[in-house]
Amino acid sequence: MRILNLYHSQTGNTHKIALRIAETARSLGHSVDTLQAAKELEADVLAYDFFFVGSGVYQWLPGKPMLDFLRATRQRYSQEGHIRPCSPRLPGKHAVIYCTYGGVHTGINEAVPAVKFCGQLFDHLGITVLDEWYFIGDFKSDEFKSHNTGGRFGDIHGRPDERDLKDVAERVQAILTV
Repeated sequence: MRILNLYHSQTGNTHKIALRIAETARSLGHSVDTLQAAKELEADVLAYDFFFVGSGVYQWLPGKPMLDFLRATRQRYSQEGHIRPCSPRLPGKHAVIYCTYGGVHTGINEAVPAVKFCGQLFDHLGITVLDEWYFIGDFKSDEFKSHNTGGRFGDIHGRPDERDLKDVAERVQAILTV
């Protein structure tokens, strides 16, 4: 199976998750292209069978490079006629959308819009979104470091940590061996 592992990581948290996804998928014998999202990135999304798409969460949305990539790709595929009314399903094409987030104010509710936004391109292309994953990530900037202990999740320093990355590997293995 050919897998696109697309991500945006401003702080390194989502990068850790993306690397574990790639490592696990390769260990299962799959071909994986791991790409960082950017407006100028042109990836033939429809050439892949499976997608892992992730970003950090910034004011309820994915990071700007992911937003730019998704919007540019949607525009290109719309012009080419790949996005059609009722979004007919493409057999054998599946995606998992995920994010890293701190959730200092309202927990996972802060992250849900970002994941839903990312999933829309794939749903519109007829790619079935199999699952949505949410991983806690600590704050790196000095401005927000106090949130690493003052939010709903308690002390999130160093997350995603090895326990989180083990969870990622188990999820990837489970979803790719179904």
